[in-house]
Amino acid sequence: MAINLVAYQQILQELNPYNARLVAVSKTKPAEDITALYEAGQRIFGENYVQEMTEKQGVLPSDIEWHFIGHLQSNKVKYIAPYVHTIHAVDSLKLLQEINKQAAKNQRIINCLLQVHIADEETKFGMDVNEIESLLTAFTENQSVYANIRIAGLMGMATNTDDESKIRSEFHQLHEIFNNIRNTFLKDHSYFKELSIGMSADYHIALQEGSTMVRIGSLLFGNRNYSQI
Repeated sequence: MAINLVAYQQILQELNPYNARLVAVSKTKPAEDITALYEAGQRIFGENYVQEMTEKQGVLPSDIEWHFIGHLQSNKVKYIAPYVHTIHAVDSLKLLQEINKQAAKNQRIINCLLQVHIADEETKFGMDVNEIESLLTAFTENQSVYANIRIAGLMGMATNTDDESKIRSEFHQLHEIFNNIRNTFLKDHSYFKELSIGMSADYHIALQEGSTMVRIGSLLFGNRNYSQI
């Protein structure tokens, strides 16, 4: 079996005291591997590529909760809008508007997480605090326009480093931004509650810093084969 069921059960036990959920990152992995983890009880799966996720969604059980966790181009939203549950990496007002538009066409409501840039690497996507506040101002002033999306929380990626204190500082910073947004812009929105931080290498720190969702792939599925995408 390609998946690590021992690691899966251990991760679930570690998440339980924090009431956090596992997003099993299945990018580049075959549907058979997802099925094996599904049969073990997992229902939330995260994918980074639109075509790959759409192909898998078409052949896998209908009760899977699909999360799109990669960088999403506005012109690709229409392909996942019929079924995606949560989009983790909303990094512009333009993208938020397009998700709302495509969700309305499909008579759905899609959960969105705003991606905040907290890492040192410029290659990582995400908005800074000023951009987030500008987006939220536009959203709160025109909430009736955005009837088909929910801003359900924030997402971020820490710097790729072995310095745990730096990772902790970045996650802590994001949690403070989360609390500030909840207490100002979205204090009347009970669904603003998700903090998507933590991956295979740093999820323990993320949990301690308030994560409600961890995105874990390699610990469950092994190394990825990018030749398959």
